[in-house]
Amino acid sequence: MPGPRRRVPGLRRDEVAVLAGASVEYYTELERGAGSQPSDQMLAALARALRLSRDERDHLHRLANRPVPHRGGSASHVYPAMLDLLTRIGGTPAMVSTDLHTVLVQNPLALAMLGDLSAHRGRAASFIHRWFTDPAARRIYPLEDHAPQSRSFVADLRAAVGRRRPGDTEAAELVDELLRRSPEFRTLWADQDVEVRRNERKRIIHPAVGLLDLDCLNLFSEDGRQRLLWFPPRTGTGTAEKLALLTAPGTRTMRTEPVR
Repeated sequence: MPGPRRRVPGLRRDEVAVLAGASVEYYTELERGAGSQPSDQMLAALARALRLSRDERDHLHRLANRPVPHRGGSASHVYPAMLDLLTRIGGTPAMVSTDLHTVLVQNPLALAMLGDLSAHRGRAASFIHRWFTDPAARRIYPLEDHAPQSRSFVADLRAAVGRRRPGDTEAAELVDELLRRSPEFRTLWADQDVEVRRNERKRIIHPAVGLLDLDCLNLFSEDGRQRLLWFPPRTGTGTAEKLALLTAPGTRTMRTEPVR
């Protein structure tokens, strides 16, 4: 983080707080061991801000007397290489998610465009889960895009299940619940289509700037468990100018869906 020259290396208290999305007062209380116990999500945010390794992240959770988060949940450790790339993408919306489409971290422009997608808890942390169980998840997409998005999500999920070890409970429980709750998902799952989402067109309806026409590009971690997604504007659509407006003071950002 840029700033004045300092006598010792490392981040200042206020810089850590900003990177973790916390107030300086709250972070100061955490350092002093005062105040309320930090949530799993706050511990994950601190681990990302401090660039902790997975072992260091796990140690942080144990020090806070919190269970070590399982891989794939909303408090999952973001691979350092993914986080480093995300911090280097400034003028394009970008985020890191798991292979089950649980968003772990977003850059500021992605937050302005999509709202805080990491705010969801439990099974609803997966956007695929919300897509097939909560109509509100689809409101930002034009109606004519719903069917191809559904088909793409299901094919990508089947590919993710196949990459995981046999008997993986997290993926199996997600699929079982969707089969139980969504007739649309049951129909598409029965088709047994398999296709990893790599390069797609995305159209997003934003309340302040209108329709955004974007490409959605994916970069996968070596094990396929995490992906970096970034959304460059499609040429000739006026989307680049609209994205620039999202950074203007006073511009209305996307409202986050209710936490479920």
